[in-house]
Amino acid sequence: MVGREIGGSKSWISLGFMNLQPIEVCKIFTSLAVAKYLSLTDTDFRNPKAQLIAAAIAFTPAILSVLQKEPGAAIVYLSFVFAFYREGLPAIYLIVGFSVTVLLIASIIVPPTTLFIVLTIVAAGLIYFFQKKIRRNKAVLMMIIAGWVLCGGIQRFLVPALFDKILKPHQVVRIFSTFGIDNYKFKDEQRTREIQKEFAKLGTAKKGSNEKVESYNVKQSKIAIGSGGLWGKGFLKGTQTQGDFVPAQNTDFIFSSVGEGFGFVGCLFLMILYFGLMLRIVFLAERQRSTFSRAYANCVAGIIFFHVALNVCMTIGLAPSPGITLPLISYGGSSLLTFTILIFILIRLDADRQMVLR
Repeated sequence: MVGREIGGSKSWISLGFMNLQPIEVCKIFTSLAVAKYLSLTDTDFRNPKAQLIAAAIAFTPAILSVLQKEPGAAIVYLSFVFAFYREGLPAIYLIVGFSVTVLLIASIIVPPTTLFIVLTIVAAGLIYFFQKKIRRNKAVLMMIIAGWVLCGGIQRFLVPALFDKILKPHQVVRIFSTFGIDNYKFKDEQRTREIQKEFAKLGTAKKGSNEKVESYNVKQSKIAIGSGGLWGKGFLKGTQTQGDFVPAQNTDFIFSSVGEGFGFVGCLFLMILYFGLMLRIVFLAERQRSTFSRAYANCVAGIIFFHVALNVCMTIGLAPSPGITLPLISYGGSSLLTFTILIFILIRLDADRQMVLR
């Protein structure tokens, strides 16, 4: 096989002087492919066929990433939705996607019976609020009932099946540790034992303790960031990071090094820089005269946003650890190469914006 296994993921190619991760570099080609399709004159996002083709172009690499045991890298490919929305994708898709995400999180942290009662109350409230429209059009009532049944089905059947049969034990533990859950009841006893073994590997909370159960990486990262205080301990003077207590502190958890060394002020300054970079890219996108250049710029902005948001949330315990790098800061040839080329192509397109009139 061509791939080399690193960290349980067989998604690396050894080039001798560096290890290349194709799923990272693939973001460049996917951005160009998405931009090319969106720039076609016959692409109309009101047409379901166009929506399916665009989704196939954007999410096929994500599917391959999951097959290579890299589900975290696949999440970033959702960033192309920003470019889709800018080019005419109906907002209802974003609303539905956000609602399903909230429902999935609620299904994890809220008891099933309580959540089902809340969903029922919300459905009853919508029926009462839209009662005048329901009298004129019974389809509104059917839509509310269908939504209630769908949400109930996701909460009662899909989420349990996801944790009982689909996700692997270490993935389940990553999600549960994010929300401080250690007492989820599985239908299969064998599955329960597997999950308990994964929780035992964390070693961060004793049985009967009120301490939040979380992974060792995240706990050490939060300690490092918290110890930095307001101004930080200084460059290369952090005890947690210099003592190698934080794993992967040069790659996935490099934000903890920034937090310990430069404190809250340093982290805030870094976030302002990223925010300014993304605003600048969006500004460049909106001044393009070609759909291709505009769509590509929005793809780049979306990728950077997802990387920054997921990496920071991961290091402070607000999201499961998907192994996402911090753009242009995390150590690693594949990540640095990808973001450098993405931004280089954008600068080249912007320089030629007066000549490209498609």
